[in-house]
Amino acid sequence: MTAKENILNWFEISVSDIARAKKFYESIFGIELNQQEMMGMQMAFFPSEDMNGKVSGALVQGPMNKPSADGAKIYLNGNPDLANALGKVEQAGGKVLMPKTKISDEVGFMAFFSDTEGNTVALHSNH
Repeated sequence: MTAKENILNWFEISVSDIARAKKFYESIFGIELNQQEMMGMQMAFFPSEDMNGKVSGALVQGPMNKPSADGAKIYLNGNPDLANALGKVEQAGGKVLMPKTKISDEVGFMAFFSDTEGNTVALHSNH
């Protein structure tokens, strides 16, 4: 990772009703969210400029996404390869919850871990 890269590069807000949540966020921000199914989940993407390094995110309805007061899932920048950071999680006192997993050729890879406080956090990298 270089000093020019964001440490935060993606976020997800868990929802139980994607249509209701999409309408809510479109209403309060005056934006249009692009909805599609990806990896077995319903997702509604906030506007972004196609992986340009600026933070963006989505509403997500899926088996790993349960709305709660505990907050949104935060994806931290694991570039150039999230395996480097993920390989240090357990030694530092955390637990790997989902190994490095390919999202798609265009989007890259993701992984989930539990930190020492019990937070579920994700990593993203292009390779």
